Amino acid sequence: MSAPSPHRPPRTRTAVLLAVLAAVAAGLGTLVLVRADAGLTARQVTVGGVPMTEVRAGPPTPGVRRPGVVIAHGFAGSAQLMRPIADTVARRGAVALLFDFAGHGANPARLPGAGSNTSAATLDADLDAAVGYLRSRPDVDADGIVLVGHSMGAGAVTRYATGHPEIARTVAISLPEAGELPPGRPTELLLIVGGAEFPAFRRAADDAARRGASTGRRSAVVVPGVEHISVLFAARTHREIADWLPGGEGTARPRPIARLAGAALLVFAFGIGVVPLAALLLPRRATGRGPTGPPSGREPDAPAPTDSPAPPGSPAPGGTALSGVPFGGLPLFGLAVLAVGVGAAVAAVLPTARLPLAVGGYVAGFLLVTGVLLVAGQRWLPGWFGVSQPPPGTPVSAGRRATARTAVATLALTGYAVLAVALPIHLGLTSALPVGARWWLLPLVAGACLLFLLGVELVAAGRTGRHLLVVAVTVVVLTASTLVGLAPGFVVLVVPLFALLLGWQAAWATVLRRYAGPRWLPAVSGAALVGWPIATTLPLS
Repeated sequence: MSAPSPHRPPRTRTAVLLAVLAAVAAGLGTLVLVRADAGLTARQVTVGGVPMTEVRAGPPTPGVRRPGVVIAHGFAGSAQLMRPIADTVARRGAVALLFDFAGHGANPARLPGAGSNTSAATLDADLDAAVGYLRSRPDVDADGIVLVGHSMGAGAVTRYATGHPEIARTVAISLPEAGELPPGRPTELLLIVGGAEFPAFRRAADDAARRGASTGRRSAVVVPGVEHISVLFAARTHREIADWLPGGEGTARPRPIARLAGAALLVFAFGIGVVPLAALLLPRRATGRGPTGPPSGREPDAPAPTDSPAPPGSPAPGGTALSGVPFGGLPLFGLAVLAVGVGAAVAAVLPTARLPLAVGGYVAGFLLVTGVLLVAGQRWLPGWFGVSQPPPGTPVSAGRRATARTAVATLALTGYAVLAVALPIHLGLTSALPVGARWWLLPLVAGACLLFLLGVELVAAGRTGRHLLVVAVTVVVLTASTLVGLAPGFVVLVVPLFALLLGWQAAWATVLRRYAGPRWLPAVSGAALVGWPIATTLPLS
């Protein structure tokens, strides 16, 4: 009689398959990022407190001078965001220099009056330090310095080139406004704007082009189908910049999305990797489809499965419960609109500007107030909507091993969330490492995100559709608040990223609810997922 063959449950096979797929995607993403550096060398320096990155193709050649290109990022950007442009000009024979303005990226200094004209002197000083360093390099042509800037950086480089006629050429991507440019200065100016950007950027480019049409060489290029950020990754943008270089050499084809593609693969790997990680760390919640007896090998202190699924809002085995009122339909929509709308209005009058995080202070205040109102509404408003409170759940006494398992799972999943969002962003998009005041701002922002996500988890009562409804209302109201002047105008540019992060957290919450962990676990890990980019990418002010 042959021995019975081992049987692996389908859910285990799925977890293993996703783990393998995540490993393959992570490997491919790493390979793409490594290949993006092929043929290039990067050197990190700090001059006058300004972090800089020098990018070139090959070592310096004795007796040969190359054009030098200083690349300036925009508001809430960083040197990493502009790295693809540096790669393109370096492969065309120039020496590229990236740097972080005060309050951005790896620069721990604060930018006074971030987002206003009062910051112009600080921006000019940082740009002057970068130009001075690049001009001092032995293989750089001091008469062939080119300035490239995006958005806030575009305003900085055009203003600098206006007062420094020795600058050979200037490229302004998404120039915010051209009112400060005198006619004919700078003389060699290329203006690039995305076809899907706000009309004001197109008007600024046309105005700047007209001002110098009779006294210098100016060109305005509209890149179709891209907006304020994606214009940086458009192949047309890179070709125009490469062709604008004085005395450039080589015909290397630009690869503007190489780093972005590698980062996207890492995001995909981390995104699906949460499934096998949760399966490893947490016991699966009973669904009633399996046998009622305890599975073999179950830990003595682990929660026993039941014959039917626990109703939403009931205590989760092995963890602390959050009682959720089963809001639905119009009551849920009404509560969401009320909480989010009041949160947007109250955040506008709170002293959030005292936090040295431009825009981030308002966002943190908005999430904090909205979270408080959602929690309060879940507790006090059911009677007004004719919704009865659920009966209190039966307390579950967890053993020491179950409690330790919950603690380990919480720490591991929260750390995984930080890694999942910070690593791809930092390697393929923009700086995501905390420096300076960001270290103490990070827990404050994460705390506001935690309270908001706890409120969402409570009113949604574990239902993904209801969770997404509250998220959708949040995104719409936050966008509207910028249009009516309640929120800082720049918020409208970060709303798409904010929406993606909330959608990512909602997907992970759906996965974690399948397991017998505490009901607050999706909110805790989600606070790291959403809060980390807010605290590390918005400018210090």
